[in-house]
Amino acid sequence: MPIALLPDRALVTVTGEDATDLLQGVLTCNVANLGEAEARLGALLTPQGKILFDFLISRVAGGFRLDCAADQAAGLARRLGLYRLRAKVEIAADPTVAVASAWDGAAPSAEVERAADARAVDLGARLYAEEGAFSADASAQDYHAHRIALAVPEGGRDFAYGDAFPHEALMDQLGGVDFRKGCYVGQEVVSRMQHRGTARTRLLAARYPEGEAVAPGTEVTAGGKVLGTTGSAAGARGLAMVRLDRLGDALAAGETLRAGGRAVALERPAYAQFAMPEAAGEPAA
Repeated sequence: MPIALLPDRALVTVTGEDATDLLQGVLTCNVANLGEAEARLGALLTPQGKILFDFLISRVAGGFRLDCAADQAAGLARRLGLYRLRAKVEIAADPTVAVASAWDGAAPSAEVERAADARAVDLGARLYAEEGAFSADASAQDYHAHRIALAVPEGGRDFAYGDAFPHEALMDQLGGVDFRKGCYVGQEVVSRMQHRGTARTRLLAARYPEGEAVAPGTEVTAGGKVLGTTGSAAGARGLAMVRLDRLGDALAAGETLRAGGRAVALERPAYAQFAMPEAAGEPAA
């Protein structure tokens, strides 16, 4: 029952009487109905609908914490500050709190703040406490292997910030986008992709039947054509950002999918509901 400290994660807090209104108007997720012990996926987008920052958001006294990539925390705080205007909020990166993940029923012996990771049940929970408040029996690499086995992507590892739409990063499948709450930065583009079904590129689970996964950023090809690129990997599993139309053409032609010269199988994550191309003679997904 593992607990892993995540030194590659950090917190940004947004507190004050206008915190809910501010974040509800700029983030992709719904913060107004966020549960008391829930860590929900969310993002801050460009006006063109591309992901600038992704994070898990949960409640703290007087507001919210945003659990993000450590090297993005200062930039996220600055970007949120641009939308502050006259809102009565305080926005700050918080280096005093450590981030951890616990899964398979693990629970620390010490009293720490715990928030269920809402992306996927099997991901477990996020833990937040002062450094040294509890011990870890797993590594950050163990956590990422667990995440990758569940085909849950992460910004900076599986897609580049400023380059991917929420649909491409599966945020629509993981509860990171609320399509009913109203306007937020980039909302028009995201809503149009949802209603027109125009997401041609998706992150898929990658399985390597011949052994170890290839390095991130390796081209996925079939019949000499590039379908996409690989993302993070652990063991014989990984993620890959792939054009679904090109994948469909390759499957229909019976071509072998390869990454770095190695055979690879691409699959829709178990939690996802979008349509997948099928090979000739196979039923539609």
